[in-house]
Amino acid sequence: MDTFLKTSEDIREQIWKELGRATHDRHHAWRTPVLATATEGGGVNGVNARTVVLRGAQAKHQLLEIYTDQRSSKVAELSAQPNACLVFWSPRLHWQLRVQAEWSIQTTGAEVASRWQAVRQTKSAGDYMTYLAPGASLPQGEGDGEGEGNLQGAGLAPVAKAVEENYFAILQARVIEIDWLELGREQHRRAKWVGEAWQWLSP
Repeated sequence: MDTFLKTSEDIREQIWKELGRATHDRHHAWRTPVLATATEGGGVNGVNARTVVLRGAQAKHQLLEIYTDQRSSKVAELSAQPNACLVFWSPRLHWQLRVQAEWSIQTTGAEVASRWQAVRQTKSAGDYMTYLAPGASLPQGEGDGEGEGNLQGAGLAPVAKAVEENYFAILQARVIEIDWLELGREQHRRAKWVGEAWQWLSP
């Protein structure tokens, strides 16, 4: 940061400003955080992590939003265990955020319908209208390298067959805790917010 932020309130305000910018600035590093969820039944490692796109940030209500396919693994995992973590890193700011949140899943209603109307006008609409769920195995003969000059056959493009209905969903995170780490040139700083309470931590 060009300006050294001294107080917890200044830092917290700047965090939410950057999160807000990331929702509309495609080049902001915080636009694509990593979401880590607990796997169903614990799994082999007990955790699943993937990059997601930040779609909404409401400082007043301490809410973050992402979009997803209703059939994705993160929906099933958040349904079973709604507490999950988002990790953000910004090379420009030298800031890392670890955000613990309680998640809710919205698949119907006026808000979902309104967001879908906007999304369906973009190239991203097809992501929520494929006949195969995310992570599903491709049918035999697709993606196996068969067929000269066939990019899909060579496994270089996903199955894009569309269906009439959509599987669009909004995942909303109510922020419970923010762990902030600044990697400064002369010193590192770390702080944690839980609700309105905060404390400085050892980096």
